[in-house]
Amino acid sequence: MKPEVRLDQLPLRPELVGEVPYGAPQLDVPVRLNVNENPYPPSAGIVAEMAQAVAAAAGAIDRYPDREATVLRQALADYLGHGLTAANVWVANGSNEVMIHLLGAFAGPGRKVLTFTPTYSMYPEYARNTHSEYVVVPRTEDYHLDAATVLAAIAEHDPSVVIITTPNNPTGTTTPREVIADVLAATEAIVIVDEAYQEFARHPEQTAISLLGEFGNLVVSRTMSKAFALAGGRVGYLAANPAIVDACRIVRLPYHLSAQTQAIAQVALAHADEMLAKVDELRRTRDEMLVRLPQLGVEVIDSDANFCLFGRFDDRHDMWQRLLDRGVLVRETGPSGFLRVSVGTPQETEAFYRALAEVLEEIR
Repeated sequence: MKPEVRLDQLPLRPELVGEVPYGAPQLDVPVRLNVNENPYPPSAGIVAEMAQAVAAAAGAIDRYPDREATVLRQALADYLGHGLTAANVWVANGSNEVMIHLLGAFAGPGRKVLTFTPTYSMYPEYARNTHSEYVVVPRTEDYHLDAATVLAAIAEHDPSVVIITTPNNPTGTTTPREVIADVLAATEAIVIVDEAYQEFARHPEQTAISLLGEFGNLVVSRTMSKAFALAGGRVGYLAANPAIVDACRIVRLPYHLSAQTQAIAQVALAHADEMLAKVDELRRTRDEMLVRLPQLGVEVIDSDANFCLFGRFDDRHDMWQRLLDRGVLVRETGPSGFLRVSVGTPQETEAFYRALAEVLEEIR
């Protein structure tokens, strides 16, 4: 029997030593509100159609899928509108892979990726995995961004790639389209606007996609995991100048998106209205949460996403554990003292309120 080998005995890249895999806790509890999922699965009819599409794809499973995902890219372009075509759209295995493609093409050794904290906790891993230098600059005190802050950071750090997340994760705050336009006009860096939660915004039509005709260095990243309730499908995509799409095609792995994934996503887009039918309800629940949480005695950050950041707690891990002990899983992330809760079904959200009220009473 071969001797057991420990991770610390392997010749890891130096920057990986001591690192642990990324991931939110996956615990079997009654109320899971920690990863910003849409809690409403597709209807039985759409599920059946997805199953039929997968079965059809399986009939040719001995062949590679369309490596360009042409039909899916056109369906995404049709969904986004703004005169986009398949040439403006790239699609990958979750928005995570979209970002890896972008950094693989435009960042890398000797280049910098700039973003603004607090923000999505995967960004430093994207930079690390593409051998890019990761630079962060704080957001304003209320977790927003203005053009002066962004442009000053660009002038100081000279990044190849700038990431602006709106609505921002984990704060839920937005960056106005006018700010993004001012930034684009003043830099030649690739500016990625991460709009993973845009469908949940109060004004989803105010998307940076409307700026694509003016700025060739703009990329807008989206996902089907959130509003489309397709987290298990793993479909992320971007909209950009066709030249940026071509750059992603250079660095992508061959046949990176399975035939089954493409088939499921095409069904979802064919039924976009039904798949997105619960977004208005989730938005209303979010707005109610912004009112209810202060009534319970906690601070909450104004959010345009399907989650809220709330606090502040002297010991947020203890708070997280006390909620978990009551069967409610939230996320321990973001600024010190805060927790993040996803918007759930009415039953899940009420269970969260009850658990939070009990814990607050317990610790006071």
